[in-house]
Amino acid sequence: MLPQSFTLTYHQRYFIQQFKIMIENMTIDKPETSVKEREETVVTKPASIQEYIAIARPDNWVKNVFMVPGMLFALSIFETPFTTDLVVKIIIGVISICLVASANYVINEYLDKGFDKFHPLKKKRSAVVTVINPVILYTEYAIVGAIGLALAYVVSIKFFSMALFLLVMGVIYNVKPFRSKDRVFLDVLSESINNPIRFAAGWFIFTPSLGVPDSKWDLNWINTFPPVSIIIAYWMGGAFLMATKRFAEFRLIGDPAVAGQYRRSFKFYTENSLLVSMFFYAITSAFFLGIFLIKDRIELLVSFPFFALLFSWYLKIGLLTDSPVQGSEKLYTRKWFMLYLVLFTILLCVLMFVKIPWLYWFLKNANNY
Repeated sequence: MLPQSFTLTYHQRYFIQQFKIMIENMTIDKPETSVKEREETVVTKPASIQEYIAIARPDNWVKNVFMVPGMLFALSIFETPFTTDLVVKIIIGVISICLVASANYVINEYLDKGFDKFHPLKKKRSAVVTVINPVILYTEYAIVGAIGLALAYVVSIKFFSMALFLLVMGVIYNVKPFRSKDRVFLDVLSESINNPIRFAAGWFIFTPSLGVPDSKWDLNWINTFPPVSIIIAYWMGGAFLMATKRFAEFRLIGDPAVAGQYRRSFKFYTENSLLVSMFFYAITSAFFLGIFLIKDRIELLVSFPFFALLFSWYLKIGLLTDSPVQGSEKLYTRKWFMLYLVLFTILLCVLMFVKIPWLYWFLKNANNY
């Protein structure tokens, strides 16, 4: 007969073995949860040269097309002769603004990486999915910005001031303690001001360079600046585009709490407030555009209905689910809209260099209208 102590030890071992089996059966589903968690977790890796190029967003250089209207308006007013020097200035000027804009994108993407992870699309950006070396990044920012400003100085002092203004606005928009992108309504206004800056930059490529005024009453230099009416119209038009983008992002995220984590200004926005602001920007832009057209280029009045259609069509696209207005690369997929935009641009170019005499007569003599 076995000793009592041996019998107890055997049962204890048996009980422990059964308890282990029970525990293993209880935790058998745990690996599946871990796999799911790993799928949802972004595995970061050190950024390569491709990532540092990507955060400068050279694909967004197309936005600098907003310089072109400034060039055309200045050309129609000053009748600047096309020379080799002017062509070189245009090329250098466009490259300059592209580089300054890229410098702004560099700090924008790096400083926003903690917020972009809450956005359904932006969470795939290079700064979110890779580890960015801050030393390399700020070196990239300094080099790209400095080259952009150096090229701007070659064009003219006034053009340089616009390039510097654009760079400063990038700091105000992205960097604390300013970080205007976190402030309701100011986020739209401070980002859309880049549009009139680009317009003025294009304008100053074509304006004549004036020397030191002969006296304090010599105000001819003022005439080389773009009209205030078109600057405000351009600014408010850009604000309309930006507010529509905000509206589309807000609707895409769907959850106000998550939207507030992505962009702090979204904590205060609602769909209604964004829609109201969009109408305000559109009406203000149209008002100042009308002032400019009557005062400076009456022929462009013909284009006014087409402006209204452009804004309305863009608004319609902005109201779509997962709207393409969230990024220029998606807007290109709206082929009919892009075709209309090209034809509209051609119409503007024609109207800026063609005189319509009956419009002047109508404005001067048709008092009943």
